[in-house]
Amino acid sequence: MLWARLLAYVTGTVDQELLLLNEYLAAENRILRGQIKGRLLLSDGEKVTLAEIAHRLGRKALEEVASTAQPETILGWYRRLVANKFNGSRFRKRVGRPRIAEEIERLVVRIAKENSTWGYDRIIGALANLGHRLSDQTVGIVAMAFLPLRSASRPFRGKTLSAHTGTFWSGWTSSRRKS
Repeated sequence: MLWARLLAYVTGTVDQELLLLNEYLAAENRILRGQIKGRLLLSDGEKVTLAEIAHRLGRKALEEVASTAQPETILGWYRRLVANKFNGSRFRKRVGRPRIAEEIERLVVRIAKENSTWGYDRIIGALANLGHRLSDQTVGIVAMAFLPLRSASRPFRGKTLSAHTGTFWSGWTSSRRKS
């Protein structure tokens, strides 16, 4: 039974030391908080640290010691931390096919502007000679991105660009859509 008494003595001494340490830190925090005027601005890392400790501490004990923010606020930081941890946004991908490079878009526009009588298929052939593989649909999508419609009743139809060269390719840099 000697070991049990020794264990109780050591545990009591450690508990008493921890209580004194906590009392000192709480008093120090009160004093420092009294010297600071206005709101305390915490970084995200500091909020995370406080939120993790506050969650382990519990609401009742937190109400007694929290001085940087309200206990509900600190526990809200913890809830947001957990929600962000499990939201899965790192694994989400964009839906659909990826966009073609801007350089290739400019190249398509340049070829079509310099060769106003060419259709999509001939532009595709010229791009293939340069080592770029595109479909006629992709060339059409790039073309439609820069094509101001002549009128709502007569939109661009078909595969040739020659009828629309004047309105289609002029000033394409200023009307280019950003996405």
